[in-house]
Amino acid sequence: MKQIIECVPNISEGIDLDKIKIIAAQAEELEGVKLLNVDIGKTTNRTVITFVGEPQSVIDAAFLLIKKAQELIDMRNHSGEHPRMGATDVCPLVPISNITMEECVEWAHILGQRVGSELNIPVYHYEAAAKEEKRKNLANCRKGEYEGLSKKLEDKEWKPDYGPSYFNNSVERSGATAISARDFLVAYNINLNTTSTRRANAIAFDIREAGRIKREGGNITGKIITDHNGNPLKEAGFFKAVKGIGWYIKEYGVAQISYNLTNINISPLHEVFDKTCERSIARGIRVTGSELVGLVPKKVLIDAGKYFLRKQERSVGIDESEIIKIAIKTLGLDELAPFDPQKRVIEYMLENKKPLVNMTLTDFANETASESPAPGGGSIAAYCGAMGISLGTMVANLSAHKRGWDERWEEFSVWAEKGMMYQETLLNLVDEDTNAFNKIMDAFRLPKDNTSNKAIRQEAIQAATKYAILTPFKVMETAYKSMEIMKAMAKFGNPNSVTDAGVGALCARTSVIGAFLNVKINCRDSEDKVFVSDILQKGQQLVVEDCALENEIIEITNSKINV
Repeated sequence: MKQIIECVPNISEGIDLDKIKIIAAQAEELEGVKLLNVDIGKTTNRTVITFVGEPQSVIDAAFLLIKKAQELIDMRNHSGEHPRMGATDVCPLVPISNITMEECVEWAHILGQRVGSELNIPVYHYEAAAKEEKRKNLANCRKGEYEGLSKKLEDKEWKPDYGPSYFNNSVERSGATAISARDFLVAYNINLNTTSTRRANAIAFDIREAGRIKREGGNITGKIITDHNGNPLKEAGFFKAVKGIGWYIKEYGVAQISYNLTNINISPLHEVFDKTCERSIARGIRVTGSELVGLVPKKVLIDAGKYFLRKQERSVGIDESEIIKIAIKTLGLDELAPFDPQKRVIEYMLENKKPLVNMTLTDFANETASESPAPGGGSIAAYCGAMGISLGTMVANLSAHKRGWDERWEEFSVWAEKGMMYQETLLNLVDEDTNAFNKIMDAFRLPKDNTSNKAIRQEAIQAATKYAILTPFKVMETAYKSMEIMKAMAKFGNPNSVTDAGVGALCARTSVIGAFLNVKINCRDSEDKVFVSDILQKGQQLVVEDCALENEIIEITNSKINV
């Protein structure tokens, strides 16, 4: 499986669109690298660029981007609201898929060494890539910003990890770059109905991990409380792994709190938002909305949407697009500009489109009816299963919202959420079954002009055949498991929808039996007789249990119809 990393360089340019376009284009120069997002901040005079790919390609693209930023951005003429110390201010690497943080650290060091030696830019490694403890915090590495860089380079304790340790003409123009390997960072701004930076800061200090300096009497004008060494003591904020500062955004005419959430598992975005609302109200201020900078993992919005749905005592077992819509509206992510999840969620930017499940019902039916052998019975079996569990999930959601059953909403929400999990799996299997068929066809097309090629071809055919057996078997397993939802809904769900649970069970049974037909016909071509015997035995047992469960659900359904 491919290793995928994300690279998020922040460049010190947010005004000259031509420069931004040229610099960002470097991420598209290399095959295997995909540019996901270019987020331009005019007021901060800063642009966040996001691209992904395999490690070596990403490192090469990052180098080209840093080089181009060095050519086009002159830090001697730069000003902006955001802290910065270089043309490419920061360049973090983030593990996305099949790669460890340790491996990302190695790649960060490779990039840092190359930037330092080939471009003569001072490089500081921070976060997981830091080579000493005090450099882990980006704020320490960037302290003094560009204006203090000359003095910083003279300090032996702040000698760059790579590149020149003196402020020559080249460094004067480029500044320094901080390169890291880190967990996913969410850059998140919350908008306030005030123009006061001081009050925005006060709220940020309540929230952020660093908190605020302790003062006598808890008064902002009180004497600073120090430790025995004379160092100021800090009063920690509510959240770990959260950095925050207040500022005034002239473009919008309001104050914002700018957060960096460095570990969303420790401090989820929705909890930071809620607490910020609470602390704002305590100061007579209201949160009006918020904005995300760059891209985010889908998890951020899904977790937020479910959190707010639960607060409303509503079922979370609904389509993820609806969950995300709740998150967007509650967080006010569309206050300042339209928020399109398809362009702002990493997984949506990377996902391979599923040609079958994305069709209209009519197109899907016509494609099935055509002379093409795929989609065939396997895909249809998976789709029957998806429709069955969709009905079961519908009953769960209707039950969660039934008048007079308010105290049971969470019970049915759990069932609905589980149903959506089964639905997602079965919908994916609609296309996967067709993919499995295509793998067999591809294997048969391999050359067989000599003994070696014949052996390679036969091995590929057998591997593809086994995959074509296991795919419909997974349909069987998933459809059968999904029937627990239909049974529960027939017994305990909204009685007005009991027939929907019954129809769902019938669909699931069709899915199981239909998928087994595909398992059996593909087993004919497998040379692994032990595997075939085992899978057929398991499949037959599933059919027996499935039919028994279906009969039980239909009996429950008929008993409640009372005709």
